[in-house]
Amino acid sequence: MNTIKVVENGVQAKREIDELIMQGYSKDEIYLLAHDKTRFQDLTDSLDINEIGVKEQGVIESFANVFRKRGDELRAKLESLGMSPLEAERYEEDLDRGKVIVVAAKSA
Repeated sequence: MNTIKVVENGVQAKREIDELIMQGYSKDEIYLLAHDKTRFQDLTDSLDINEIGVKEQGVIESFANVFRKRGDELRAKLESLGMSPLEAERYEEDLDRGKVIVVAAKSA
């Protein structure tokens, strides 16, 4: 089961990440998404948090993301963390509105 938090900014994202760590998640189990690539990179770098990559998506999906529009890429990343296509679409709409999503996914 994933824990998903939708926040407004980096300060709130940091607060949620700290809370998830206190709940027993490791930093390797916490991911952050933002629609704007620059904002996303700035937040993942400053908060020292994971990007959803080959480990989570697999080689084919990761490669396919190179050719996808940003919204399609984000939905694919959300689905790779276990969300249904409908859930991924709903959260991608939050990203479209400038929100930041923090996802904690327990390792198997």
